[in-house]
Amino acid sequence: MAVHTKHPVSAPPAAPAREKTGHLLLRAWCVFVLTLAIAGVSWVNAFGAAIAGAITVIAAAVSVTLWIVIRPPVQWRRFPWYALVYVFFAAVSVLWSTWPAATALTWAMLAVTTLQALFVGGVLTWHELVRSVSSALRWVLSLSLLFEVFVSVIVQHPVMPQFAPVPEGADPIVYWSRDNLFDGGRIQGVFGNANLLAMVAVLAIIVFAVRYASQSPKRHWQLFWVVLAGYLLIRAGSATAYLALAGAVLVLATVLLMRTAKRPGERTKYYVAYAVIGLGGGLALWFGRDTIFSALGRDTDLTGREMIWDAVLARAAERPWAGWGYSTPWLPWEAQIDGWIIDHDQTVMQAHSMWVDVFFQLGVIGVVLIGMAYFAFVWRSWFFAVDRPRWDLRDDRPYSALSLLPTLTGAILLVQGFSESNPLMLWGWMFVVMFAFKIKQSPHIGEGPIEQRLAIERGDLMKQEP
Repeated sequence: MAVHTKHPVSAPPAAPAREKTGHLLLRAWCVFVLTLAIAGVSWVNAFGAAIAGAITVIAAAVSVTLWIVIRPPVQWRRFPWYALVYVFFAAVSVLWSTWPAATALTWAMLAVTTLQALFVGGVLTWHELVRSVSSALRWVLSLSLLFEVFVSVIVQHPVMPQFAPVPEGADPIVYWSRDNLFDGGRIQGVFGNANLLAMVAVLAIIVFAVRYASQSPKRHWQLFWVVLAGYLLIRAGSATAYLALAGAVLVLATVLLMRTAKRPGERTKYYVAYAVIGLGGGLALWFGRDTIFSALGRDTDLTGREMIWDAVLARAAERPWAGWGYSTPWLPWEAQIDGWIIDHDQTVMQAHSMWVDVFFQLGVIGVVLIGMAYFAFVWRSWFFAVDRPRWDLRDDRPYSALSLLPTLTGAILLVQGFSESNPLMLWGWMFVVMFAFKIKQSPHIGEGPIEQRLAIERGDLMKQEP
């Protein structure tokens, strides 16, 4: 007869550990914060600048409160200091700014974006971070498609921001949606701008593909989202986005090639080939822009950008060292901005080049600082992707597909920065700071103070081990 022993050799059965409600809510909040940054100007189009600004400020206050309560284990020495120095210099520029009110207001947005980037990178593990970015992108892409369907099926005519009455003879550039979903024209989603929608679609393709390659749960659904993002990319029809995607593919191919190197120095030839291809591709793009942009259905002067660059560079040369004062974007109600550069009867609000914009606002010093911030990010994200995870004598640990995301994001932002200023704000700047901070805090996926906090995965605070 079987006898139940009072001295079992194993622990009694118990329910598996589950995430607590508090941590689920924290992840949901991070998804909202990421959606707030990725959706960008859509909040202004939907609710107006005042309400959008209030949402941004309240969100920042909530994140600060959560950071204080959760107190994630942060190594204070390992911050993205180059990016933070750029933020500090932008704040100091109010002392000599030609538009101090605009400097103060736009810098506040920059500071909030930087704070949110540090918050999300500090409270989530790598897996949670990529999962949250994926969730935010699904929300934005779904809402963009549903919005276009609503306009074309229900409204059946172009709509203005906040559904205001359409002015007589209004230029289509001011529309929130042009009602192009079923007529083959370019769609703009909730952004009210086809170029912004296209760049988010490129980012989404990369994120969903990375999640598919990383064997995420229900991974085949990632292919559906890749297809949806690809459809929105094609319908947005942005030449910059196509070039950014091509740049990401080139970087991906190079990273995978670098990972095949087995001996010290074997990567040297790949680096040389990569530099030659990159430099040659850049020169071919510039000198062959007439042919390339004509093939993409765009003007050979980059849709008026060369005219904008000439005007901005001429004015920047008047104050070359520290610039005219930070303002990203330019605020159209400023006297020196209003009516300065006109495109489609609208005041231009950016230089349409990250580097030209920084030179105009913060001079040579600003260009050096933003260059160092991007160089540090690209440098760390590159080796985060190409080096095999190693922190001891073991050198055969497998690569993680998640490690590809920062360097591919950096690639598309650098391409976009050539003809747009968006990498200086909203999700562009947030992702640079967030990934740079995350790599410095957790240079190995699954290892490090934040990554190994099993309690943070389950939703409670971890007691520090002695």
